[in-house]
Amino acid sequence: MKQETAANIHPLAQFATELRWGAIPQDVQRKAEDLLVDWFGSVLAGQSARPVQSITRFAVSQGPAQGACEIIGQKATTSPLMAALANAAASHVAEQDDVHNGSVFHPAAVVFPPALAVAQSIGASGERFMAACVAGYEVGIRVGEFLGRSHYKIFHTTGTAGTIAAAAAVGNLLDLTPQQMQHAFGSAGTQAAGLWEFLRTAADSKQLHTAHAASAGLTAAYLAKDGFTGAQDIFTGPQGMAAGMSTDSNPAKLTDGLGTRWATPETSFKWHASCRHTHPAADALLQVMQQNHLVPSDIAHVLCHVHQGAIDVLGPVVSPTTVHQSKFSMGTVLAIAARFGHAGLTEFDEQFLAPDTVALREKISMVLDQEVDTAYPQRWIGKVTVTTTDGRTLQGRIEEPKGDPGNTLSREEITEKALRLAAYGSDIPKDKVRAAVQSLWSIAQVNPVQRLIE
Repeated sequence: MKQETAANIHPLAQFATELRWGAIPQDVQRKAEDLLVDWFGSVLAGQSARPVQSITRFAVSQGPAQGACEIIGQKATTSPLMAALANAAASHVAEQDDVHNGSVFHPAAVVFPPALAVAQSIGASGERFMAACVAGYEVGIRVGEFLGRSHYKIFHTTGTAGTIAAAAAVGNLLDLTPQQMQHAFGSAGTQAAGLWEFLRTAADSKQLHTAHAASAGLTAAYLAKDGFTGAQDIFTGPQGMAAGMSTDSNPAKLTDGLGTRWATPETSFKWHASCRHTHPAADALLQVMQQNHLVPSDIAHVLCHVHQGAIDVLGPVVSPTTVHQSKFSMGTVLAIAARFGHAGLTEFDEQFLAPDTVALREKISMVLDQEVDTAYPQRWIGKVTVTTTDGRTLQGRIEEPKGDPGNTLSREEITEKALRLAAYGSDIPKDKVRAAVQSLWSIAQVNPVQRLIE
């Protein structure tokens, strides 16, 4: 392999290579543990979904029949590549996995699955596993921020920046050199993919986005370890990611406060089981209803004041035909939240096409709001104007939706959420899930990392 000079190594590659658990501030370590437990619940919630089962069957069919890596919640074990593929698919279907606001990126779904699979395969310690995951978060978030708002209009950032995040996490575990990590980034970036068009027809592509990103990043890291070379300027080269995928990229975002500004704690938890773009308005509507003692029948119209990203992603979904598509319908999400006080998994399954939901859905609309749009994506402000059947006009405003860093979940809430998600998507006994969750809080003390559920 050609040896690049230190001056030619991208700081992100250097950072991802060198990061170790002891260098990570304790508050960041604790947040990483919170995010791991939160992700665990999402994997268990998603494993029984039809698209996930298709991808899992494919992974199992490709073998090996037995391996060092678990497909979480199932007896099957397989190779790192196939475990990463299956677990990443399951991570993202329930729409309860985490999100980083500024990058509009879901790190957990593409970082934890490949890192866990590799850690189990090579017998890595819990400290190494968790440090690798933080490396994945820090790198992936910055790549998402770098690609900008124009990228997200067409591309699903979790599928694109996610390949780099996965490569960073796996590369850290494999002890890549900085030069090898840079090659891994190049190979990951050239595989970056994921388009929003699937939403228009309720296709299954979103699960493929995370599955592909996790497995492609893992592949890139293993290839780099073996001397395989990748583009050296995959981010800003004339035919690199920014050139092909963005019109407002900002290279400074790639190294913004690297090593001093920790992006991992900026990550938000999802309270409602729906697209994050619906959460601010849902919380603002619930605020109006609670403060004014409204019931759904009191609502004549709800106008949601939103950022352009919400219109781009949610706008195409007018009449949802599947449960998953309904989670990208602003009207459906707010109707369910108004009817039940929250928009949960069971409520979507049972009520997304109920007459009362559809009737209320048709009373909800979106409008671009300059204040909200200017604040986005750093801040996701929730603003609604509610017109009541008796003629009142009521305003609702939420500065930070539930789950954001300034309005975060406690460890008790995270635990209960994980147990609730596990009960929804798996038949694993609750006591066994609770025991697994408790062990995850201290996984950094484990050596080596083994199965999360026996």
